[in-house]
Amino acid sequence: MRRRDGAVPGLEATTRRGLMRAAGALPLVGLLPGKARALDMPPALYPTKPDDTVAPGYVRDVLVRWGDRVTFDAQPWDPRNPTQAAAETQFGWDGRIIGLSVPPAGADGVPRGVLAVAHPTVDPAMAFPGGVDRPEIAAVMQGASLLNVERNADRWIVTDGGYQSRRLTANTLCRVSGGAADALGASVRGLLAVSGGCWTPWGTLLLTESDPGGWIARLRGVDQRFGDPAGFGWVVELDAAEPSAVPVKRTSLGRFAHGDAAAALTRDGRAVVYMTDRQAGGHLLRFSSNGAARAPDALDAGTLSVARVDGPRLRWLDLPPDPAALTDTAALAARLGGTGFGTPSGLTVDPQGGALFLACRGSPGASAPMPGQVLQILPTGGDHGADSAAVSAVVQAGAERQGTAWPGHPDTVTADAAGRVWIGTDRGGRIGAAPDMLFGCETRGPGRGMPLPLYAAPRGAAVGGAALSPGGETLFAMVRTPGAEPGASWERPGTLWPAFDPSVPPRSTLVTFSRLRGGRVGG
Repeated sequence: MRRRDGAVPGLEATTRRGLMRAAGALPLVGLLPGKARALDMPPALYPTKPDDTVAPGYVRDVLVRWGDRVTFDAQPWDPRNPTQAAAETQFGWDGRIIGLSVPPAGADGVPRGVLAVAHPTVDPAMAFPGGVDRPEIAAVMQGASLLNVERNADRWIVTDGGYQSRRLTANTLCRVSGGAADALGASVRGLLAVSGGCWTPWGTLLLTESDPGGWIARLRGVDQRFGDPAGFGWVVELDAAEPSAVPVKRTSLGRFAHGDAAAALTRDGRAVVYMTDRQAGGHLLRFSSNGAARAPDALDAGTLSVARVDGPRLRWLDLPPDPAALTDTAALAARLGGTGFGTPSGLTVDPQGGALFLACRGSPGASAPMPGQVLQILPTGGDHGADSAAVSAVVQAGAERQGTAWPGHPDTVTADAAGRVWIGTDRGGRIGAAPDMLFGCETRGPGRGMPLPLYAAPRGAAVGGAALSPGGETLFAMVRTPGAEPGASWERPGTLWPAFDPSVPPRSTLVTFSRLRGGRVGG
């Protein structure tokens, strides 16, 4: 196993040294399509530890970390003396990958694209010295980052000062459109609790706002515009290729505690957006546009539906076209008979087969606990506009299986072009026998449902999603909130990863994986 430090242009040399330390390796036999490989070592050999662990035969690079520059005018990171102006130009405290968009290469043949990352949370105990909350600074540490990236020789790097690189924060002006626009007004300033999203087949970026309640409580005393939560909790659409584009809150897609979104096209070219209601017993929802996906403001008119699962079949139940469907979406979906899942979170659409995959973290409960799982949803006739689908479990989480490493609390899922999904787990920082991991799992053939670990996160960290380069030779993954275990603080983190420098706090870090001998990640 070999590692390389991630040099970020503009950083002082002292912040580069010792960025990543070598660690033991997870036993991962190459992920080969159509071949099931049983892991023959017990979970006890994958201990929770301060450092991370990479599968043999792979190299892990660092792309960007909390505090690294995003915009061309970013100020140097000073974690002990943060300012609002600096934080608004830097990579956020937390992270969850939304996706990577790489258009056809230009005349020089260099692949370039935009990588979108959500910044859902800022824990004051871990983000600020002494644990004293700085709400006005936290408000711009959250939101989202858009990063220009390009392939440089055999690795992907962040383009320093890329013209499409930008931060979206609580200060970003957004246009309001759709069914609830009359009640909200023409614009809202700010994005809050951005939890996920996706790139769409019609070329835009979607960002999902989760439950804004926690942020509203923190910010109400800082700025009076946060006194009314009605402007938050929506799906936001953005032309990310245009640096000056104004994000649009698409209210016709409903208001609820979004976890993630995935987009597809119906057979007749209409837009479909799948969304999760990320709470215990939450729902899977779908918006289908009335008109063509590429029409201006296509997401402003359509049908909002909730999934009802009966055995191996799923049916879409249309919500009535009234204001309550937009402003109290989850409650109306429940009254209509939508199925409650175990904290539905991550979504992805298979770029080849067209299946929708849903990751559910699981919901504990004394009477009816809901297990974590990854579900495959195949629309009838392969049409995302169909009113039914077939449902099956790809991975059933829960107790770790004897003799294997197994995904507990699957939170993110990403489909690749080779017929597998990449599953990231999130225990919320709780320390157990095994750390949170990133697994690759076949979805077809004899190896279907056998997850194999590529990466184990450091103590207290979660895996916040993945994305793959167009050829599959590089996998991007987000390591969320290392050291943020229950009871941890700025002064006493669970780990000092990635720098292991007592003068530097642990940092959420965007990393890449590639094979030492080249080729597609996972085989």
